[in-house]
Amino acid sequence: MFNMRRREFVTLLGGAVAGWPIGVRAQQASRKRPLIGYLITGTKTALAPQTSAFLNHLSDLGYVEGQSIDVVSRYADADSARLPALADELVQLRPDLIVALDPPAALAAKKATASIPIVAAILNDPVRLGLIASYARPGGNVTGILSQIEGLPGKQVEIAQEVIPALTVIGMLANPANATHSYQRREVEAAGAAQAIKVIAAETRSKADFEAAFNLLRTTGVQAAIVLRDAMLVSERRRIAELAATMRLPTIASQNSYVEAGGLLSYGVDETRDNHRRAADFAAKILKGAKPADLPVEFPTKLLLAINMKTAKTLGLTIPPTLLSRADEVIE
Repeated sequence: MFNMRRREFVTLLGGAVAGWPIGVRAQQASRKRPLIGYLITGTKTALAPQTSAFLNHLSDLGYVEGQSIDVVSRYADADSARLPALADELVQLRPDLIVALDPPAALAAKKATASIPIVAAILNDPVRLGLIASYARPGGNVTGILSQIEGLPGKQVEIAQEVIPALTVIGMLANPANATHSYQRREVEAAGAAQAIKVIAAETRSKADFEAAFNLLRTTGVQAAIVLRDAMLVSERRRIAELAATMRLPTIASQNSYVEAGGLLSYGVDETRDNHRRAADFAAKILKGAKPADLPVEFPTKLLLAINMKTAKTLGLTIPPTLLSRADEVIE
């Protein structure tokens, strides 16, 4: 209880730090325990498994929240427009490092500080976005783990074809506010073109746009839809699954949390159990004196295929035995 209250106290005071007297800020700078700032685009509830994976592994490495480190978090609640102000708040606290949950959070943190180390648990196209100079030598104050590998969207399109052999039109749920989506969209469109499959993009910046987005998918006759990787979309995965079920639309995502929420299929990086644990390894190295500029960006080590058989039955789909045999997770 004491630790919980202490974290809440730190969080509440975070926004007021800029107005503290110099003497008070000097005391804050001379704290005895390292401070980690956590910047999260999504909601606290939706991203709880990821943050727990990070903190639990960090504890295994000897950095226990409330004992040997302090942690202060800022959640944008699936509104990326809030990230710059939240990043500024964290920087005012002068943390020893900032953990950014996803690319939009990493971009906001990078813009807010060029000196505080930043560990990105999820990186997509970081060189083009200006987060790092190269994978081998990031060169600045950002490093982390990739969550997207070349060719993954093409594999998702192939899986959709296995489930729906006569697939000719596939939808794509995208958030234009996410800087990584132009890259993801190009890969899906290229994969579709290679298979003579028409790709329909339905854009949504917030959950208020979902009805219109799914109406577009309905009226354009899509037979399945790929949900691009995005914190806002992850936070609203149950709503997405519900809307897809209403129009009997099979969905394919990158994260298995979609399948657990009722989506049909997912194929992608094991973020919760891998990326966030590995982010804790980066954090521990930095707390011991390593510099992000010298820590190479790491690549995914495992891709997971998850299938929700209950959803398949509801949609009237038969999952091919060959696909089912390759699944890492099956929800009955």
